[in-house]
Amino acid sequence: MGLTLATPGATTLEECIMKIGIIGAGNIGGNLTRRFAALGHEVSVANSRGPETLVDLAKETGATAVSATEAANGAEVVVVTIPEKNIPNLPVGILEGLAPGAVVIDTGNYYPQQRDGKIEDIENGTTESRWVQKQLGHAVVKAFNGIYASHLLTHGKPADTPGRIALPVAGDDPAAKAVVIDLLDQLGFDGVDAGGLDDSWRQQPGTPVYGADLDGADLDGAGRGQPCQEGTGGGQPGTARRLSGLTVAFSPTIARRLPTLPSFQPDEKQASENALEHLGNMVDFS
Repeated sequence: MGLTLATPGATTLEECIMKIGIIGAGNIGGNLTRRFAALGHEVSVANSRGPETLVDLAKETGATAVSATEAANGAEVVVVTIPEKNIPNLPVGILEGLAPGAVVIDTGNYYPQQRDGKIEDIENGTTESRWVQKQLGHAVVKAFNGIYASHLLTHGKPADTPGRIALPVAGDDPAAKAVVIDLLDQLGFDGVDAGGLDDSWRQQPGTPVYGADLDGADLDGAGRGQPCQEGTGGGQPGTARRLSGLTVAFSPTIARRLPTLPSFQPDEKQASENALEHLGNMVDFS
């Protein structure tokens, strides 16, 4: 990748300024724009409504508001952060202007009941990001999909701080994952290699790691599909019970893949309330 070293003689990714394009300016996209721009990266941001609607965000952050077809031009990293149902409607060739070797990050989640309607390939077992990759025609890395958007602004911590939040990073290209893990470190989070894109179901909605703000040790246990018993391996007490409700609310495919969770089953109303609590903080309904 054509990275620009921010410091003469710099040799590590941590010392690089990158050109980052962000497609989607909702909860996650807006806050990633804020954080990446504050770190000194060259950020372009786009939405479906045109750059004139992003004037305030551009003024606040110093990012450049562009059209969706311009966001990837020369970008070394592109973040696609729009509702799953809108992925097929992106302009043809939207990623054609990428820099050689660029990394594309998919932050998306599939919410069939609350927003996206049914997508047959995902319902039939294709992981969400594998489906996104097919639609985009470019390899993707799945990251940022399981953290509250507001926590991107407030919960980053220096490296080696106890309790530092760890986020899973899944993809088929180890070099691309390394870039994403480095960006997470810059933002104040530990990145954990979660395997290939077909393993990314482990971080989709309804799994023990989703929205749980686990540290590295707890993420490693929960993310490998181990039973998440209350008070053990799931971070905060009650995590397994809360996430059991999310499993019911979101994805039968995920429910089939997960190991047996505690026998507690919330009623449908409680499951929906839990789901919407997460939806309101992590996704954009636009």
